[in-house]
Amino acid sequence: MKRNNLGRFILVLVILIWAFSQAWPPGDQNVIDVFAKRAEKADTNFTAIVQQARKLEAAHPERKFANLFDAVGTNDLRPIFPSIDVSESENPNRAILSEVQREAAGKIKLGIDLQGGVSFVVQVDTNRMSVTSDRQSVLNQAMEVLRKRVDKFGVAEPIIQVVGEDRIQIQMPGLSEADHESVRSTLQKAAYLEFRMVHPDSKRLAQEGLIVPGYELLRMKEKRTAGGGGSFENLLVKIKPENGLTGKYVKLARMERTVAGEPEIYFQFNFEGAKIFGEVTKNHVNERMAIVLDGEVRSAPNINEPIMGGSGTISGSFDAKEANDLANVLENPLEVPVHIISENTVDPTLGTDAIQSGIRAAVIGTLAVSVFMACYYMLSGLVANVALLTNIVILLGVMCSVGTTLTLPGIAGIVLTVGMAVDANVLIYERIREELAKNKSLRGAIEAGYDRAFGTIFDSHVTTLISSVVLIYLGTGSVKGFGVALTIGVAASLFTALVVTRLIFDFIMGRNLITKLPMLHFIHDTKIDFMRFAKPAFITTWLLIIIGLGFGLSRGKAMLGVDFAGGDTTIFTLTQKQEVEKIRSAVTQLGEKDAQIQYQNDLSGKSETLRVTTSFGTGDKVKAALLKDFSSAGIKAAGTEKVGAVVGAEIQRSAIFASVVSLFFILVYVAFRYEFSFAVGAVVAVIHDVLMTIGCYCLANGVSGRQFNATMVAAVLTIIGFSINDTIVIFDRIREDLKMGVRGTFKQIMNQALNQTLSRTIITSGTVFLATCSLYIFGGGAINDFAFTFLVGIITGTYSSIYIASALVLWWHKGERPKIGSTPVAGGATSSDTANSAPARA
Repeated sequence: MKRNNLGRFILVLVILIWAFSQAWPPGDQNVIDVFAKRAEKADTNFTAIVQQARKLEAAHPERKFANLFDAVGTNDLRPIFPSIDVSESENPNRAILSEVQREAAGKIKLGIDLQGGVSFVVQVDTNRMSVTSDRQSVLNQAMEVLRKRVDKFGVAEPIIQVVGEDRIQIQMPGLSEADHESVRSTLQKAAYLEFRMVHPDSKRLAQEGLIVPGYELLRMKEKRTAGGGGSFENLLVKIKPENGLTGKYVKLARMERTVAGEPEIYFQFNFEGAKIFGEVTKNHVNERMAIVLDGEVRSAPNINEPIMGGSGTISGSFDAKEANDLANVLENPLEVPVHIISENTVDPTLGTDAIQSGIRAAVIGTLAVSVFMACYYMLSGLVANVALLTNIVILLGVMCSVGTTLTLPGIAGIVLTVGMAVDANVLIYERIREELAKNKSLRGAIEAGYDRAFGTIFDSHVTTLISSVVLIYLGTGSVKGFGVALTIGVAASLFTALVVTRLIFDFIMGRNLITKLPMLHFIHDTKIDFMRFAKPAFITTWLLIIIGLGFGLSRGKAMLGVDFAGGDTTIFTLTQKQEVEKIRSAVTQLGEKDAQIQYQNDLSGKSETLRVTTSFGTGDKVKAALLKDFSSAGIKAAGTEKVGAVVGAEIQRSAIFASVVSLFFILVYVAFRYEFSFAVGAVVAVIHDVLMTIGCYCLANGVSGRQFNATMVAAVLTIIGFSINDTIVIFDRIREDLKMGVRGTFKQIMNQALNQTLSRTIITSGTVFLATCSLYIFGGGAINDFAFTFLVGIITGTYSSIYIASALVLWWHKGERPKIGSTPVAGGATSSDTANSAPARA
């Protein structure tokens, strides 16, 4: 029957055009170039801004948007960009620069681990809320305040969002390690500003040590000395702000300099604050007013006359940087304190290396799989490669359209998708090969191949999707990004394998361009008695699992990375490699006897970093000590990761919960599609693969120091999807042979099904293995951990489909044919006979 392919062709073309438009241009344009091009009025200010931005770019190319932000400074951009509507914006310059940045930004958004930057998770202290405050409104207020503080650092597209009931996640891409400490301190400051009156007889009372009711004794640093110290004055200050005058009435604050060049903070009140301030100064002429910031007196000027303008200055013993930071938080005060419970910093230069290694791994992995398919399946392999390229375009297009941020694990998800996308094509081609072996016509073999492979492809993709969707909803951070990439990739591979490749074959056949479909065939009709070795194999691998897990338990907390145990990890780069024991000695002197110190590199040898893991809250002093002690070795801090113990415990719980949920849904699906015994066999095989992988990972800890982390969780959940995928293909063939009434015992039928699917199993596992090897060799960092874990999973998943899942089903039924099978065909029909007479499956 001739198929109408015009509609399918139009559908594929429309999807490809849409996906390409969503992903183009993929990379960022130079924001300064876009700024210069977009300007509508090139005056002298504009020329000076561009020239300054170019100078900053030459000195700090990694800062990108921040260079332009700093160059703009206090200049008003509205005359230069009159067409950009900023009428409702509190900060017109910021609105204009954001518009320019959006125009310069590429469609593929890169995560912190790829472009560098700073990420924080802060916990809002809701216990400090007033009784009348609403939790959500406090969170929203804190989020807006933090957003304004972040804007001061000139970050292009900061991400600030509420996570959970009392947490806010802040991501600042492109920010360097040098700005890390400044951001951290700025985010945490409550900046509670109060204006309190000083007792008229403060000097005498303070000297005599007398405290008047309603007052408290505070110290004020009068002046800074050359050595960093200073003299102090004791002041008797009212406990409460005068007339409730606090920082909530401040609408503007900025750092200025006195005539002598000393930094001070100029502030302005809003209308209501100016009114209160004027009343206070009117009633307290010739008295001193203490300006108290976070419980510390910053200055205590004398009120010489009423101040009705609603503005003032704060002078004190701080430098320009401190004055800038204070002005920032004064302008945006928090109602309640916030505490940083986890943070992650990646220097932009390290991010650039990560991009290069990730892209290199992706390209090599894709090429390796494509070359194999072209060589093994010849013309059919080229068709599969076209589908593979289409798959990648659709994957990137969908990711860009939904605003998914691409991370290192996301790149791993794309490469894995490449390997797994081949599976659907392999299933189809192996079915076509079988049909051709039955002397069917080429058109009939292709038709039957697609029809017979459909059910298996659908089941295997759905079970993989179960794991990837669980990653999205229950995963954390970059694991979620991996789940998104894998989910979109698996769905795209289903479309390309069943629609795109079929469309190409129909086009070729419709024009009689080929009369045969040659393919290599290394694995011919085998008759291996797999079930003969089931019991010894079953016992051996479970013993290996016990050994591996036992070793891991003996290692204790040494197995847990900061993602699970909490702690601080600092990443360094060195121009001259130092001995680990020298570094350990320096860290031990700081009291960190259990520090984890290791070099980590990809096998290509192009990237090597030093990772130092210590207890939570100690990373800064460790970093300072190593930068000092090993300065001659060209040491440089390239990234930090800080995870509190509470967050680590939550990641552990979410990892276990995600695994259990994934297994439960797989059990339900397989039981629905097959029989309960098949579902039990599949789930036990998956549990076996997970435990075997964890056991091997534990043994690797003793050799390479690998630790459990969030990326490893993503790999384990991916193994669940891969393992069940392979098992489903074998179970589907067993079910098919049973339904067709193939003669023989259940053991014979099972051995026959295993031999029939052996070629597909080896090819699919081999292509995924090739793609993952590329990640392992060229990926580095988190990708390397993922790849190592998944390589083990590929081997165990292929093995368990035969000797765990299939064997358990055989033993469950005690060797008897299950109810799913029909009575053997009378007259001794063979598998080949019944296959020819059986209707095509949908």
